[in-house]
Amino acid sequence: MAAVRLELTLRDGTPVIVRPLIPEDHDALAEAYRRLSPEARYHRFWTHTGEVVGEKMLNQVLTQDPEKHVTWTVLDPTRDFPPVGGASWWRDAENPSQAELSAIVLDDDQGRGVGTLLLSVMWLTAFRVGIKQLIGYVQVENRQAAAWMRDCGAIGEWDGYKLIFRWDLENLDLLPETRVAAELADWLARLSPEILV
Repeated sequence: MAAVRLELTLRDGTPVIVRPLIPEDHDALAEAYRRLSPEARYHRFWTHTGEVVGEKMLNQVLTQDPEKHVTWTVLDPTRDFPPVGGASWWRDAENPSQAELSAIVLDDDQGRGVGTLLLSVMWLTAFRVGIKQLIGYVQVENRQAAAWMRDCGAIGEWDGYKLIFRWDLENLDLLPETRVAAELADWLARLSPEILV
């Protein structure tokens, strides 16, 4: 992929850098995990964890394969600690047309469009390698994440334990008439020439 560093602007005017994670991001990734609130860590990892992330998890996230797993981050270069969020997808080995999406935005940066920007990057990087559906899993009590996914056009269902949201990457007509879906569509249009190369 030609474009590995995108200089963009969030809806509030903040200039950001969006790029894949690299091995040199190890310490920053560990620190970003530490800075998450206990609630954010629980909603992301579905278990109560401490502030220290294991080396195995860090290495899994940092070791990328464009066909099977990618992780990107959004950085605010004006800050002493630049990371504001990150997202990844993992291709399903049994059904390679699907990939599981996961994303996290630091607590103080939620509501600024970072998640929607990351979703657009995950959408395009997945679509580029033939993935047709992104799937996100959400705890029932995580209403904020569930509402965001619905507003971004994901179709949701409950399996008796968790909420399962699916995006059809080949059909933008399924996007609802919401502000975040419009923002997502705008990012997809803007970033397609950069990522789908």
